[in-house]
Amino acid sequence: MGIMFGFLDKLQPLGLLVLRVGVGVIMIAHGGQKVFGGLHQHLEFVHQLGMPAWWGYLSTATEFLGGMLLIAGLFTRFVGLAMAIEMSVAIAKVHWHNGLNHPGGMDLPLAIAAGAFALIFFGAGEISLDWVFFRGKPGARKYKGEK
Repeated sequence: MGIMFGFLDKLQPLGLLVLRVGVGVIMIAHGGQKVFGGLHQHLEFVHQLGMPAWWGYLSTATEFLGGMLLIAGLFTRFVGLAMAIEMSVAIAKVHWHNGLNHPGGMDLPLAIAAGAFALIFFGAGEISLDWVFFRGKPGARKYKGEK
């Protein structure tokens, strides 16, 4: 298999870009609904779920600003962690009782959480601002062929 699909290893940065953009666009769309008119309702909803209302600001920032950062590939691992946590809370508090693929179900939050979780471990890849600014810094991931 390695010989047959080995060329795909060279395309991993493209795969990470597509993952980041896909998750980022979805999160911006959901955060944008809150930023542009629904923030008050979201804060009330968060409070009704038994959490401090101010956590609504955190979730909105994670979605809207975090989505932008993911697309740019900046602070990707941190944003991935924040999104994975947010989606886990959303699944537990809102979507779990609806099942997997029913209206209001956990299919979309689960997919977003899985993508965000992967970005924690894989990082942004070579097509990113993380690569431009942080490559070679302490703690930065080493890529194949890099010393």
